[in-house]
Amino acid sequence: MSEAPPPRVSSEPSSNLAARPAAGAAPGRSKGLIFGILLLIAVIVAGVFFFHHRSQSVAAASASSGRGGGGSGQGPSTITTTTVQEGDIGIYVNALGTVTPLNVVYINSRVAGQIVKINYQEGQFLHAGDPLLEIDPGPNQAALTQAQGQLERDTALLQDAKLDLQRYQAAFASNAIPQQLLDTQVALVQQDEGTVKLDQGTLANAQVQLAYCYINAPISGRVGLRLVDQGNIIQANGTNLVIITQLQPISVIFDVAQDYLPQIQEQLRQGRQLSVDVYDRDLQKKLATGKLETLDNQINTATGTVQMRAVFTNEDEMLFPNQFVNARLLVNTLHHVTILPNTVIQRNADSAFVYTLPAPTADAPADITGDTNQAPPVEVVTMQTITVGTTDGNVSQVEGIDAGTIVAADNFNKLADGEKVIVRHPADTTNSPAGAATHKHKSPAPQ
Repeated sequence: MSEAPPPRVSSEPSSNLAARPAAGAAPGRSKGLIFGILLLIAVIVAGVFFFHHRSQSVAAASASSGRGGGGSGQGPSTITTTTVQEGDIGIYVNALGTVTPLNVVYINSRVAGQIVKINYQEGQFLHAGDPLLEIDPGPNQAALTQAQGQLERDTALLQDAKLDLQRYQAAFASNAIPQQLLDTQVALVQQDEGTVKLDQGTLANAQVQLAYCYINAPISGRVGLRLVDQGNIIQANGTNLVIITQLQPISVIFDVAQDYLPQIQEQLRQGRQLSVDVYDRDLQKKLATGKLETLDNQINTATGTVQMRAVFTNEDEMLFPNQFVNARLLVNTLHHVTILPNTVIQRNADSAFVYTLPAPTADAPADITGDTNQAPPVEVVTMQTITVGTTDGNVSQVEGIDAGTIVAADNFNKLADGEKVIVRHPADTTNSPAGAATHKHKSPAPQ
């Protein structure tokens, strides 16, 4: 049997054998560490570049905003414009009023009797003289007949007494009768004449009483609801039978503060007719236009106001008795003043102001909507202080700005002095509120 070969014994020391695997792993770890360091450096460089670029962008945006970029960092704001106008504006005194008829008639009967006929319909418009009611004329007709008979009888007695007086006068002339008999006959004639006059009065009264049985409308106006029915027996001077209210013309009585009285009296002394406009309770709808008729002769010390009456034709019957309305008395009219819509006037703690735009030039684009390839016009607004005077409806008289100036009409929350804006369309003075106000205030009336 052969022997196994002896094991191989390394000639290297054991310490070197243990160090060989470790020496083989050292190069891989060094490469990984170097790669990580390079990656970290690249991330840091990229971050520094990104934040530097972002800071430059924010600074540029802030600079653009400070130069008039619209205030939001999104470019110029888009606005509409209007043009300052020159026209007339009225100075009004506002007051609360009540529609008051010029005449209201409460009709009752002047004779007693039974109602036999009603000749009107409820709510009907009547003219003066139109029949209303008929009361049974029988008793009054009989009284009239009796008075006529009494008058005829006494008239005949008077004629007989006059004939006797003529005979007595002839006899007395020939000394046939004494003076006493003639005087007695003269007295009898005078007595019969008095009786005839009494009968004539009785007959006239009977005729009047008979006429009272037929009640007619004393004025033109509208009759109210029926207060009594046919067949009822009424008493003389009893309850109201019919109420007629005059509607055309009609008046409005309103109270004006005593502070305005000197201005109003000055206009009246100059012979001017002051116009009064009447609006509904919400001051939205104009009901009628009339003239100031008169004012009261004293001031109410409890309220410090004076009552005034204005008269209206009321052809369309828009004014109804006892209706509460708003009255606007035109005291004076200012001519050729600068007018602006109230919506374009802005206010701060110090004053009122508007944002103006430069006047368009001949080579400026007419409208950004006309050509899609054309760059929109950019303008710079300027804050201009103004003084607001008389206000009438939706427009006001202003000072400190010239007629024809173009002003911003909306987007005021995005505007400031020196801001850049894009005009949506050119000012249309025909349809703009100020343009409409110019035409309107030639005959002043609020919206």
